[in-house]
Amino acid sequence: MTDRTAAVSRDTLETKISVAVNLDGTGKSSFDTGVPFLEHMMDQIARHGLIDLDISCKGDIHIDDHHTVEDIGITLGQAINKAVGSKRGIRRYGHAYVPLDEALSRVVIDFSGRAGLIMNIPFTQKRIGKFDTELFSEFFHGFVNHAQVTLHIDCLRGANAHHQIETVYKAFGRALRMALETDPRMGDVMPSTKGTL
Repeated sequence: MTDRTAAVSRDTLETKISVAVNLDGTGKSSFDTGVPFLEHMMDQIARHGLIDLDISCKGDIHIDDHHTVEDIGITLGQAINKAVGSKRGIRRYGHAYVPLDEALSRVVIDFSGRAGLIMNIPFTQKRIGKFDTELFSEFFHGFVNHAQVTLHIDCLRGANAHHQIETVYKAFGRALRMALETDPRMGDVMPSTKGTL
């Protein structure tokens, strides 16, 4: 198996971001973004996806967290897309259900080469601490558009907004892990009847 790592930088007037990923890691992570709740969620991706993540961002959080959250989603998508390479031999599809107390979420992903997001999270609160829950949609839109994946996210139940979103990120990490795993039965075969993804 080739080395499935990538490093991507994104530099705009609103954010300066660097992301490094190792798709075959052990779940190690390092974050410096200025948005603690997002870092807590990104740690779920690393830990449950067994993806090593190193993300730093200097953004205009004196205005709000919007640009930082969206641009981290974009840059993470670019890094994962770069690290996965040709997609030969991967399982391509991944899914996970994850509970946390009263909350339960399902995430399904396809490394299809086509960007698409269907997201249904009926948040019980508009904010989690100081964090605006609407920004999660910005993160995942940025991610799918640049990772070139189809992503379905459903929070099936939950009363606590923190639990709702944490189940989503844990399920997202586990679905990523399944989809990106190499299948020994596939060998070097492209997981598509089209011959390309």
